[in-house]
Amino acid sequence: MSIEMRERLLIALLALTVLLLPAARLQAARMLDRIVAVVNDSVVLQSELDQELVIVRQQLRQRNMQLPDPQNLQRQVLEQLIVEKLQLDMAARAGISVDDATLDAAVRRVAEQNHMSLSQFRDALGAEAIDYADFRDQLRDQIIISRLRRQVMQSRINITPQEIEQFVEQLQSGQSVEYHLGHILIALPDAASPQVIAETRAKAERIHHQLEQDASFKTMAASYSDSQTALQGGDLGWRSQGELPTLVADQINKVNVGEITPVLRSPSGFHIFKLIAQREGKRHIVTQTHARHILIETNAVMSDQDARMRLETLRARIRNGEPFAALAKASSDDTTSAFQGGDLGWVDPGRMVANFEQVMNSLQPGEVSRPFNTRYGWHIVQVLGRREQDATDDFRREQAAQQLQNRKLQEETQLWLRQIREEAYVDIRLRG
Repeated sequence: MSIEMRERLLIALLALTVLLLPAARLQAARMLDRIVAVVNDSVVLQSELDQELVIVRQQLRQRNMQLPDPQNLQRQVLEQLIVEKLQLDMAARAGISVDDATLDAAVRRVAEQNHMSLSQFRDALGAEAIDYADFRDQLRDQIIISRLRRQVMQSRINITPQEIEQFVEQLQSGQSVEYHLGHILIALPDAASPQVIAETRAKAERIHHQLEQDASFKTMAASYSDSQTALQGGDLGWRSQGELPTLVADQINKVNVGEITPVLRSPSGFHIFKLIAQREGKRHIVTQTHARHILIETNAVMSDQDARMRLETLRARIRNGEPFAALAKASSDDTTSAFQGGDLGWVDPGRMVANFEQVMNSLQPGEVSRPFNTRYGWHIVQVLGRREQDATDDFRREQAAQQLQNRKLQEETQLWLRQIREEAYVDIRLRG
């Protein structure tokens, strides 16, 4: 999943959550505020914590998850707010912002994702006693955080050609299984002492023991995990072999569905993974089209109208029985394909510009199109045939770099978030 896709997903999830919030959210905002945490030069207020608790409880109920102990849940949510504050402060220092035009477009996308017009969406927010300006501010914060992470990760992630080649070999060696994973992280601070490491490992082992005694993985994750997915029950979703965290990639075949891994150590801490489900990865079957075309380029001498009329004449001659290939060799301005009689070979989906592909896909085998325009000039195209092709290996090669980047992105983001948390001044002032 790309960073841009993650940004769109954050927006969609935020929209869904906001639409389901009860009126209690507004009541929490009206409480007398007090500071529950000092975060460098910022603060987290009681009202912010209470509002976020309402949201998280609603999300957990939607996932049919047992709510963690109230104190554990409050601690997890406060940590989430602290890390969010740190990122927003860092973004402000880096000059990262979101202008109103970009924010307006994002709000419109949220409305569209909820199958509403903008006015209907505002009415829906109002019906839940949610201030439209507050919603915009929350959405702005999420986009800012997404942009900050993108900027930071660009300087932290480097993928060499050798890594890509090794990764491709792994993907092409029959590893087509996909895994649905749960994850619990018990984090270690940088340069932890032997005593802290031992205490942290012991905590992870206690959690592991409770899981073996049939404790709910989701509830334990929401209660104790230091991962960014903690409040989603530790759910990592479906991952291909190439997208698995490096730590678990070699362990996953040693556990059965429903089982958990041993406690695993990484630089960020101690991990427990659960194999929730697995399935065979889908083959990538594409419909290829065998096509040929004639291109007439436009210029100071050849106008659009002249090009179209010339192609109309050529099309009429083809329909009257003259060979397409001979006319393409004599007339086409696409010198590469003209030598082959206009033949483009077997074309994969997405290889041609959009309007060329749209016209090509609308034709039956043997049919010649009417003249149409692309950025290259005017064309007529003929479809010679279609076939289903297993492009799994080629698809995996194309996806290898992206999957490798996603794997590194997840690992580096987790390390970076722990780093900025440990380096920050944080004074927690929760009562009780």
